[in-house]
Amino acid sequence: MILPKERDPRFITVRRGGTLEDSDHWLLALWAAACAEHVLKLFESVQPSDPRPREAIEQIRAWARGEITMSQSRAAGGHAMAAARELRGAARHAAYAAGQAAVVAHVAAHELGAAAYAIKAVRAVTPGLEGKSVGRLECRWQRDQLPDAIRELVLDDQRLRNEICWSVFDC
Repeated sequence: MILPKERDPRFITVRRGGTLEDSDHWLLALWAAACAEHVLKLFESVQPSDPRPREAIEQIRAWARGEITMSQSRAAGGHAMAAARELRGAARHAAYAAGQAAVVAHVAAHELGAAAYAIKAVRAVTPGLEGKSVGRLECRWQRDQLPDAIRELVLDDQRLRNEICWSVFDC
């Protein structure tokens, strides 16, 4: 469970009664794509012939550019998550990160899912205390990628949802 029971209006578009502007929604999507792509090699090294997670990342970027519909990106996210289900460990988490990124087009709050699964992926490569250290480095890298326009929004979201996101944002 990575979504809160009650939706935060800051992650609901203005058209649906929230406060999220399209420009910020696109930035959230692009940041989620960057987080997922950063760990994609962990999936591709195990499943090199399965294009679904990479396609999901490409689709969310295409959505942010206005080239495809929300439904197309959401469908690609579902396909990436299907690729994850048959796996374990880092590869599974990396595919879920890609899937979560692609569904940001549908629900902006999935941006944190992409980031959290990416951190889980790097932690899974190196278990134990060293894995937590690697996870903190990944978290810091992600934060360095945040555009100024959404930085405070995402950092506050991490603070609010850290517990339901496996406490991976303690970095």
